Amino acid sequence: MTGTSAWTDRPAPGPAHAALLELTGEILDLEHLEVDLFRGRSPRHATLRVFGGQVAGQALVAAGRTVVGNRPVHSLHGYFVRPGRPASPIVYRVGRIRDGRSFTTRRVDALQNGETIFTMSASFHVDEPGLTHQDTMPAAPPPESLPTSREAFLRAGRDIPVNMLPFDLRRAGAWQAGPEPERSTQVWLRAADVVGDDPLLHACLLTYASDLTLLSGVTSAHRLEPFGEHDSQVAMASLDHAVWFHRPFRVDDWLLFDQDSPTAGGGRGLARGRFFDRDGRHVASAVQEGLVRVRPR
Repeated sequence: MTGTSAWTDRPAPGPAHAALLELTGEILDLEHLEVDLFRGRSPRHATLRVFGGQVAGQALVAAGRTVVGNRPVHSLHGYFVRPGRPASPIVYRVGRIRDGRSFTTRRVDALQNGETIFTMSASFHVDEPGLTHQDTMPAAPPPESLPTSREAFLRAGRDIPVNMLPFDLRRAGAWQAGPEPERSTQVWLRAADVVGDDPLLHACLLTYASDLTLLSGVTSAHRLEPFGEHDSQVAMASLDHAVWFHRPFRVDDWLLFDQDSPTAGGGRGLARGRFFDRDGRHVASAVQEGLVRVRPR
């Protein structure tokens, strides 16, 4: 799993390309320890805790490497049990739950120092014909008309969150909390460079990206600032995360992530999102519940 040369419409190589190369060539390229046992590490940059999308993406890599034949992943469901420590490696233990004629089911436990920090079930399905329908892609401004996340954060006098670096993200609207409540958001995203043709890698990268902005709808509904590990107005942590993959896609081409937050309460918020490609195909869906606590002022 390694990146390749940039497309002509990509900016010149820089931090985003370096971050994507590290993500695809090292972070998601797990070390195979023995049968059904893998080891991964976190990026070199300092963070308070391991990014949830990274753990989910690595767990999907581990599960996918035990699947025989052409069976793309169609869904994953994960629970974040403990915060991960970036300085320590993560061991992924895969359980082969079922290998059927059409479906393959795997369970993955992510461990640090003998303790489970994340657990996930993933299902893989042989491609077969069937009924087809989908919602219409919502209207959205084209990505070329929107500033990059780096430009938007720079204008606001903020550093872009390091977990966003491997992707080109362009939000329809301000990244920072606005004067009016807003429960829905739209973000165009794509990998900062071409990442080859491995469908599993594209699924792992989308899983990673689905955790970048999903909970922001919970906070923007209350005009609270979600971004920034140290200066955010809220403390947030992913509790569980689910992704469904509906149709083939490329994460190195533009995808619209249409997100909303239908409810929040009891210190938790629910967020959901739909991914559409530029042809209007609904390619994936994500739902997440997160812990959301307002910091005292």
